Amino acid sequence: MSASTAEEGGGEVFIVGTGPGDPELLTLRAARLITHADVVLYDNLVSADVLALLPETAERIYVGKRRNKHALEQNDINQLMVELAHKGRKVLRLKGGDPFIFGRGGEELEYLAASGVTYHMVPGITAAVGVSAYAGIPLTHRHLAQSCTFVTGHLQDGSMNLDWPMLARPRQTVVVYMGLPGLPELCAKLIEHGRDPGTPIAIIQEGTTPRQRIVEGTLATLPERAAAQELHGPTLIIVGEVVALGAKLAGLREPLNDSAPDV
Repeated sequence: MSASTAEEGGGEVFIVGTGPGDPELLTLRAARLITHADVVLYDNLVSADVLALLPETAERIYVGKRRNKHALEQNDINQLMVELAHKGRKVLRLKGGDPFIFGRGGEELEYLAASGVTYHMVPGITAAVGVSAYAGIPLTHRHLAQSCTFVTGHLQDGSMNLDWPMLARPRQTVVVYMGLPGLPELCAKLIEHGRDPGTPIAIIQEGTTPRQRIVEGTLATLPERAAAQELHGPTLIIVGEVVALGAKLAGLREPLNDSAPDV
C-alpha cells in the first residue's frame, strides 16, 4: 500500500512490519528496504536479528514503548516522521509483527496523510500467526476450534477490559498479545465466565527466535508455572484445545536455522 500526497522536501515514510522476530520471515520488500535504509525509527518489538540487517550507515532512532516506559509518546513519533520526511529523508518506520494488528499503524498513516507526506505500507507476519506456527500450535482445527480471536492484554487501571463472555465460549482459540502482566486475571476471568479450568493454555516468550521459550499448562495452573519461569516480554498467549497439539507437533518448535534445506 502506498499513497502520494503533496510533498515538502521530497522525503517519504515506509511503515514496515518486521514479523515476530525471525528475519527469515521478513517479506522480500521489507528485507530490501531494511538493507538499504537511510534513517530508521524502530520499536522494542523489532528483534535484534532483524536490526542486525541494517546497514552501518543507517541512522537509528529508538522510539519503543514498554509498559509504563515510553521512549517517545505516540504523537511525538508521528511528528518526528513528518519532520524527517520534510527534510527529504527516506524514513523506515519498523514495527514488530504487522503494523495493522495492535501496532498503531493505522494511527500513524492517518497522521502522515493529514500532514501531506508520501507514505508506503509494508505488511508483516503478525505474531499470532508466526509464533503459533513455530510452537507447533495450529490456531484453527476442524475438530477443536472453528474460530480464532485476537485481543490485546494491556492492563487498564490494573485490570483487563475484555468481552469475557465471548472469550469464554468453547471450541475457539483466543490469542492474547502483550498479556504477560495480566496472565493471572486472564485465566481467572475466563474460568469465572464458564471456560473449563482444564482448558490448555500456553505462553510463548520471544517466539520464532533462538531464544524462544514455551510454558504450557491449563487455565488453573499456568499463572503459577509462568511465574516460576520468570518470563519477560515479548510474549504471546494462546488459549484453547489446540494448544494440546503442540506437544504432538514438537518437531516444529525449533526456530529455523541459517542453513538452506537440502533439495
